[in-house]
Amino acid sequence: MFLNFKRRTLGLTAAALLFAGLAHADTATIKILVGFPPGGGTDAIARVLADKLKDQLGANVIVENKAGAGGQIAAQALKAAPADGSVLFLSHDHSISILPLTLKNPGFHPAEDFVPVAGFATFVNGLALSGGTPAKNFKEYLAWVRENPKARGTVGVPAPASVPEFLVKVIGQKNDLDLQAAPYRGSAPMMGDMLGNQIAAGVGSVPDFIENHKAGKIRMVAVIGPKRQAILPDVPTFAELGMHGFEDLPYYGIFAPKGTPKAVIERYSDAVAKVIALPEVHERLTAMGLTVGHMTSEQLAKREHAYSQSWSKIIKASGFQAQ
Repeated sequence: MFLNFKRRTLGLTAAALLFAGLAHADTATIKILVGFPPGGGTDAIARVLADKLKDQLGANVIVENKAGAGGQIAAQALKAAPADGSVLFLSHDHSISILPLTLKNPGFHPAEDFVPVAGFATFVNGLALSGGTPAKNFKEYLAWVRENPKARGTVGVPAPASVPEFLVKVIGQKNDLDLQAAPYRGSAPMMGDMLGNQIAAGVGSVPDFIENHKAGKIRMVAVIGPKRQAILPDVPTFAELGMHGFEDLPYYGIFAPKGTPKAVIERYSDAVAKVIALPEVHERLTAMGLTVGHMTSEQLAKREHAYSQSWSKIIKASGFQAQ
């Protein structure tokens, strides 16, 4: 009995020392994994948060891009990471909620392999037109594609089997058009082709599109969600255009490996809450097209589960078969 007690005591002491080292040592480094290339919306968001989290946590916080497979590579890396708070994963809905619905073996299970740290924003996806596309709004775009669907019906999406790809399918089905999604390895290369007029349109998140939309290089013509976005007051929702069922908003959150001590999760969650409350951070994230708001670990877990349930129905209805 004494030996068991001693082992438990040593285990608790080691965990406490590890936590203290991560939480307070100036030499500690915390990596935030991002599943997409540098230059995209998710990467930019991660760098905004990392810059301020280092002050809150007293540690060096760096962003590490593990791009590929729609965030699957980064998610698998998180699963294999030590559960000590040294490695986190900043992700939106696609990697956490959608990949497990579209892949037979994604290599991870969110509920079994990860623990939510904190949610910090919701956002919307939308349809954007390249600068060389003559259409000025959604209806004009449909009419333009209908004139020559084979030449004009390709729509870029930042990842295969993603919400943007399913949105392309629904737009085509609802409007009797044979639209074809062209998957990219992230939003940055998709945006490059849109700016070069290699593709006529793309579906992605507002954070991916907003800067080029403001600059007049592309035109956002429709967004998901229950209401128009304050940052895009002139862009109608798909519901306004007669396409319902896309009112559930995707989210951004931070995740840790399963088994990460609760004290570490709570400390990191509190740090995220303080960072997004900073006026300069709140303003910058809002300007990127995010609706900023803190979710605790428990709240993010519930949000992820509800979102997965909602999109499971949409994916099944589309006839998509897990690959």
